[in-house]
Amino acid sequence: MLLVEDECLVLTELASEMERAGWAVIEASSGEGAINHLRNGEQIDLLVTDIQLAGYLTGWDVAETARKTRPELPVVYTSGNVLNRARKVAGSVFLSKPCQPSEVANVGDKLVERTRSRNGQT
Repeated sequence: MLLVEDECLVLTELASEMERAGWAVIEASSGEGAINHLRNGEQIDLLVTDIQLAGYLTGWDVAETARKTRPELPVVYTSGNVLNRARKVAGSVFLSKPCQPSEVANVGDKLVERTRSRNGQT
């Protein structure tokens, strides 16, 4: 999974929880860093991204870029600004901050399972 979060403490806590839940986590602290991981062809089954990131790119930009080459990639958005829901990528889930890392892990598991079921994978 690719985790994009510009707040260091949130990134560390969420990455730790996702790893405890069995995910291999690739961390990025900016949209630009996330795009680099996406372009490197790394195995990414889930994108979890804050919407408002440091730098020029937003979480929406990251998700839209990811979906160009991985149209069914599950996306979980997080933000403290509930108005940010309006532009989400289809088939994604929005979680308002602060959210529990275990909630992110559970939602991610469900999204990936649903995507695999649709594609006939187990």
